[in-house]
Amino acid sequence: MPIEIKMPALSPTMEEGTLAKWLVKEGDTVKSGDILAEIETDKATMEFETIDEGTIQKLLVPEGTDGVKVGAPILILAGEGDDSSAPAPKADTAPAAKAPTAPQKEPEVAAKAEAPAAPKAAPAASGDRVKASPLARRIAEQQGIDLASVTGSGPNGRVVKADLEGVQPGQAKPATAAPQAAASAPAAAPAAAHAPAPAPEGVPAETIKLSNMRKTIARRLSESKQQVPHIYLTVDINLDALLKLRTELNKGLESRGVKLSVNDMLIKAQAAALIEVPSCNVQFAGDSLIQFKRADISVAVSIPGGLITPVVTSADTKSLSAIATEIKDLAARARDGKLQPHEYAGGTASLSNMGMYGIKQFEAIINPPQGMILAIGAGEKRPYVVNDSLQIATVMSATGSFDHRAIDGADGAAFMAAFKRLVENPLGMLA
Repeated sequence: MPIEIKMPALSPTMEEGTLAKWLVKEGDTVKSGDILAEIETDKATMEFETIDEGTIQKLLVPEGTDGVKVGAPILILAGEGDDSSAPAPKADTAPAAKAPTAPQKEPEVAAKAEAPAAPKAAPAASGDRVKASPLARRIAEQQGIDLASVTGSGPNGRVVKADLEGVQPGQAKPATAAPQAAASAPAAAPAAAHAPAPAPEGVPAETIKLSNMRKTIARRLSESKQQVPHIYLTVDINLDALLKLRTELNKGLESRGVKLSVNDMLIKAQAAALIEVPSCNVQFAGDSLIQFKRADISVAVSIPGGLITPVVTSADTKSLSAIATEIKDLAARARDGKLQPHEYAGGTASLSNMGMYGIKQFEAIINPPQGMILAIGAGEKRPYVVNDSLQIATVMSATGSFDHRAIDGADGAAFMAAFKRLVENPLGMLA
């Protein structure tokens, strides 16, 4: 019997993806473990392998298709004994996006039955004239958004959930207004919010299509700044003792092929500080607070087209050499798009280091749902008071960004003080 292969969820937050490239063609025989396609998720471009065996009977989704929903059929695999030349089931079915549209009519009919007045029916009516996912239709109906005024980013201009996230609620037509005025008044705001800004006339330019990763980064960071009240705390840290210890440790690790970076040691210090100040190793969860018992550090790694945060789990209990080896492997595979979902999902706090670019100080945006992120600046020679005398020291500025819903200023200050002490007295990390 033919097997229907569906769009996989290749990351915990993936709702749809781009079928970037087919690595098989119709008529090919595949076995378990063979790579079928490259799929662009909200995190990276990843390879999708089959667990089934058989012959590729039909590729249902063209290469390069955007917005393919998780769970949507993407190919038909003829199993052993099946006639691969027979017509493939569902071959004429539109891939992914169009399948859910039929059952969507019931909620719309119900909504019209409950609210027959013309002004309230207008959003649903205008939504019927545009292509939109069932979820986008439901959100638009709940918030009173006119779908006709929203520019869709899905296949063939289809409006998806992400397109509605920048549209402010309260777009419903006023009951007292005339139907025509109600239909036209709110249209300008959403259109302006989603309309692409044209390049200045006469300036050479090109339009670059956003990847799924860049769209997700834009959405999540916008949500973080809009929804999470950030508090920023900065300390200056003398790096001389840490740099000296690093040199000594690297001499001892040379025979093992391990070389510690300053960042490796800062990851360890952050993890140790989170365990010492558990009130900062938390996550806001609406009417509750989640407090973690270990420190998993998400480390920001720049890759082509965006940023990904592989996670060093249990960094508080790992040795410096183990952290160095792990982060080197994670960063290399992140740049190659080879990370598995469990390697970049989760994390109890994040660290972002821009010191290698000469950045003296910056304030990082919290990576939701985490409660804090540490921003590391460059170590540089500065006048610094050491033992009550003015000396020249290698000084680094570190700024913690804290979710003020979950972490009070005093707790954040206690964490920054612990981090500073651990970096300035690094033997404490090894005890």
